[in-house]
Amino acid sequence: MDEATTEHRPVGDRVDEALSGRGFTTRALRLRAAGVLLAITAGVSGVLLYNLTNVFGPDSVCGGAASADAVHAALGPGRISEEKSAGYVPTAVDPAQYCRATVDFGLFGDTGQSVSFGLSVTRSAGAESRPAARLFAEGGAVGAVTPGGAWALLPEGCPTGLRASVGTGHDGKDGDHAEGIARLAVGLAGLAAKDRDCGGAPPAPRTLSPVGAEQPVDWGNLCGLPGMAVTRAPDADHEERYRQQATTAFSPFWSCEVTDSASGTPVASFAVVTEPRLVDLPADKERSTAFGRSTWTGSSNEDVVTTCQGRRTYFHYSWRSAPALRDRVLLPDTTAVWTQFLTAAGKAIGCEPILP
Repeated sequence: MDEATTEHRPVGDRVDEALSGRGFTTRALRLRAAGVLLAITAGVSGVLLYNLTNVFGPDSVCGGAASADAVHAALGPGRISEEKSAGYVPTAVDPAQYCRATVDFGLFGDTGQSVSFGLSVTRSAGAESRPAARLFAEGGAVGAVTPGGAWALLPEGCPTGLRASVGTGHDGKDGDHAEGIARLAVGLAGLAAKDRDCGGAPPAPRTLSPVGAEQPVDWGNLCGLPGMAVTRAPDADHEERYRQQATTAFSPFWSCEVTDSASGTPVASFAVVTEPRLVDLPADKERSTAFGRSTWTGSSNEDVVTTCQGRRTYFHYSWRSAPALRDRVLLPDTTAVWTQFLTAAGKAIGCEPILP
């Protein structure tokens, strides 16, 4: 072959010829390169599949407290892990036990959200009555999504006051996760009921009530209760200093807080529990007559019980000193507050007159 012919041959042919002399071919090289790329891609895909999904992860968490699908529905996609105390039993009432399930999402698992599970007994009428709560509606289950989690009461036939709780630690920033977290609480309540053989699984709520708006106090209709016009301390600062927030529904409870907006301190709290199974206060703990046909109950002068339409109903009123008043109480006439509250709140829930 002369020099001119060699000069005009395609470069690829000359490379193939050179490599073929060493036992290589273009096809072999391309296959080898493709194999390397495939291995790299498979490795990256495997890492992504492991870190961004729950592949090879648990099907349930915290001893069966919730399925992985339910946790994903509440917190979003990702890899699920759990951390729990030794001997953790999801249906036990034991504050010393704990279990937290976490969903991590991200290439390095650097974005995570967690939920914790537990059962407890509510003994105070105001214990779980939070004014920022979203109450269960149109579903059959009794419970609420509160700042930082949700709780659901065990169904009829189960011990009074026993509820399942799911905590998030978000301090009310659960946003779009509220419905999913509510379903986790209802699921745990059903599991606890089955374990105790005291009722069927309660149906999950189809909707939640809206969060009540925080607004300036209406001193003529405190907490939105018509006719509840209370007397304040004479040196109270009335101009936008205090704010009120109340739930937008009354079942299974209604709640309102009056807060000193400068310090963020609640100075008066009101609650009405219309679901008697929510409070574990047996009749033998009741004390003397309080106001009208109501009776003091519990260990302090903050709860009274009466009947409304044949159901035991609890009313709660507590107070703290107001920083704006140099540690004085904002509403000093406790008896007047109680009587106005029982009258106005009783009318709001359709209760027979409590006071003569």
